[in-house]
Amino acid sequence: MTNLEIVLLLMALLAGLASVAQKYRIPYPILLVIGGLIIGFIPSIPDIHLEPDVVFLIFLPALLYEAAGNISWHDFREFRRPISTLAIWLVFFSTVAVAVVAHEFIPGFTWPLAFVLGAIISPPDAVAATSATKGLGLPKRLIAILEGESLVNDASALTAYRYAVGAVTSGSFVVWQAGVQFLVVAVGGVAVGIAIGYIFSRIHIYLIDNPTIETTLTLLVPFVSYLLAEHFHMSGVLAVVATGLYISWRTFELYSFRTRIQINGFWNIFVFLLNGFVFILIGSQLPIVLKGLTRFSLPVLVGYGLLISAVAIAARIIWIFPLAYISALFNRMKGKPGQVDPKELFIISWAGMRGVVSLATALALPLTLQNGQPFPLRNVILFFTFMVIFVTLVLQGLTLPFFVRILNVQEPPEKTADEEKKLRLSMSTDSIAFIEGELSLRLQPQVLDELKENFEQQVYFLRGLTRPPGPGPERVDHSSHGLFRQYLEAELDILHHQRNKVAQWHKEGAFSDETIRRVTEELDIRSLGLQTQLDSVPLTLPETK
Repeated sequence: MTNLEIVLLLMALLAGLASVAQKYRIPYPILLVIGGLIIGFIPSIPDIHLEPDVVFLIFLPALLYEAAGNISWHDFREFRRPISTLAIWLVFFSTVAVAVVAHEFIPGFTWPLAFVLGAIISPPDAVAATSATKGLGLPKRLIAILEGESLVNDASALTAYRYAVGAVTSGSFVVWQAGVQFLVVAVGGVAVGIAIGYIFSRIHIYLIDNPTIETTLTLLVPFVSYLLAEHFHMSGVLAVVATGLYISWRTFELYSFRTRIQINGFWNIFVFLLNGFVFILIGSQLPIVLKGLTRFSLPVLVGYGLLISAVAIAARIIWIFPLAYISALFNRMKGKPGQVDPKELFIISWAGMRGVVSLATALALPLTLQNGQPFPLRNVILFFTFMVIFVTLVLQGLTLPFFVRILNVQEPPEKTADEEKKLRLSMSTDSIAFIEGELSLRLQPQVLDELKENFEQQVYFLRGLTRPPGPGPERVDHSSHGLFRQYLEAELDILHHQRNKVAQWHKEGAFSDETIRRVTEELDIRSLGLQTQLDSVPLTLPETK
């Protein structure tokens, strides 16, 4: 079977399994991993070797960039303390917990090897977290914390991983050097990411409106950010996250409605394919790993793998609950609110699925030490990594929606609806002021009256009022090309003003990102439809009566 045939087979499998997952509301990474596992055991299909450089360079930057672009900067900043606690200190705690168990219970695991294993499986995966929580109606603070954690924790884990691997290969390790190096790598990565985000935002502002070129640039951004940071030995992961957050913060002012529609469509398909291939390839790696196992029998390895998986899950729960209650106690001592919701804490604790980064770091383990000897227990570490990914995806991924419903940890639907109504009301009243202040002097009376009437009706509707009876305005005669064209042009001007206003509210954090994006998408689609109509109307002067 040729490489092209394998790719086509994977695409067909991806489309089929994703459709099944959507129909039965199952997080699709679970089915894709199982599908890849089945493919890996089919004798007629050659082994699909997943190179770590491919994952780190091709998959990781784009996936992190897209995930960072979907998280609210305001939410990220507001919940920065719990995010940093989970993304840094929980990663190190999980690394230590797994290392202690591996060293004490699994023969052959020295302390350096145990810390390598702990660093590999400590970070939850951004893609898995997003797919597992999507559509569950979780409160926005929980979504922000989980997604923010999964974006930042890779840098912590990769730093611990590099020093642990260095300790195995060279036999030396200095704790304070690792701490200093982590700070330098993290700060440098964020600085590079913000700089790249600023440069590309300036390029977008001064470009002629060309959706194809601008979409191409958005594809380049994460890879430029990642490669530049890695070139200077900084955190490429944090660089991509910082770039994504910066561009997301300015997205509504950078792109025209045409560009935004094309970018959203392109990235939806691109990320879907990347996610699908990654999880299928994860599943396909197990048969390859099994061929290299000789030290332990398979049942023994499975038992140890389940033990490590249990420790990884338990470490997260053990860390989150006591820390939350201690933090609440200190807040109450300072006179601040100190409420703790154990249901929400459990959901955060249970949403720790592992994924692509863990597998990529395991595959990146060197084959030999500095003295030329084989890297000890490399295939065993790979097997344990796969076990943790599989167990957390299946066990936690499948049961998370159940726990969310049983514990009723969901945002009340009326809260989201009320916020959207408030935004639309503000937008309608502001549009009336814009029509009276900016458009009244250059519009024909029929056009002006109909536009104002439309928005006044919206205001009455959103306020739950009934419009008083009376004669309506004289409607625009659509057979009059001049008047109709003027009406369409005025509507486009109003939509442009509305987008600018929504962009301002987005930067101020006046409304949630979810509501802002939903309304902006509606404005973009409406603009595209009006522009299409306008292009079909003959260019004539408006008639006067």
